[in-house]
Amino acid sequence: MATPVQSMLSLVRFSHTVFAMPFAIIAVLVAWSRAEPSSRGGPLPDGWLLPLAGVVVCMVSARTAAMAFNRLVDRDIDAANPRTATRHLPSGELSVGQVVALVAVSSLVFVAGTLLFLPNWLPVVLALPVLAWLLGYSYAKRFTMLAHVWLGAALGMAPVAAWIAIRGEAVLADPTDLSPALLLGLAVMLWVAGFDTIYACQDAAFDSQVGLHSIPATLGVTRALRVAAVMHGVTLLLLAALPWTIPALGGTYWIGLGVIAVLLLWEHSLVRPDDLSKVNAAFFTANAIIGAVLLVAVGADVWS
Repeated sequence: MATPVQSMLSLVRFSHTVFAMPFAIIAVLVAWSRAEPSSRGGPLPDGWLLPLAGVVVCMVSARTAAMAFNRLVDRDIDAANPRTATRHLPSGELSVGQVVALVAVSSLVFVAGTLLFLPNWLPVVLALPVLAWLLGYSYAKRFTMLAHVWLGAALGMAPVAAWIAIRGEAVLADPTDLSPALLLGLAVMLWVAGFDTIYACQDAAFDSQVGLHSIPATLGVTRALRVAAVMHGVTLLLLAALPWTIPALGGTYWIGLGVIAVLLLWEHSLVRPDDLSKVNAAFFTANAIIGAVLLVAVGADVWS
């Protein structure tokens, strides 16, 4: 039998933090590469550990709060859906009180984590609005089929927030300084919205029956898969434009982008309107690799 801690980690799919974490780290690496030479000490800037720890703490705690809140808000829906009826709250493996406590503690850790960036005050000021957006996603499918885009924007905030945390008031002095992170954030938004649309195809009939909104429930599975393909096509275009905002990106980056294109093609080849049996392979395997590939490609070019 799993311990409460193991159950909570499973509840929030802790291992799936790998989806967004690489993009936050990419933003950190590029932001550091723009530091003044006098502020650098060897390959990394002086005092690099604290801000990096802050990015990791905020990223993990914010995602944990959002995921736990989603499970809490959706517990009745999950209980009614045969595919999700065995999840932790419907099955009684975890209590409502335990999950509420997890949301509260994770939210507090997230807000407290922004203090690690002081004297940069922007993360502290933006903490609550960001948290509100992350938690608000859990209600999105009750009124809009663009819930997938909402989720994508939530993960797309990761590189933007990390950039602001590292660059600080340089962003206020010159808003164009944020352009690499915004472009990367848009790419993440459409990438996540695309694979979440694919994942939601499993529940298209159930969502339609109970009045929940999703692209598959609204447009049908066939059209939804086409929409997801378009989203991923635009994702590749946005990533292809990234070197215009990060001149250091070169050959290694383009090789990595080619690998990502192949992974996305493979992901879409696994899923057909009449066969959704390989959705999990498409969702978990391909997308976990994509973030890691991009991190290695950008890191190799920016810090070579």
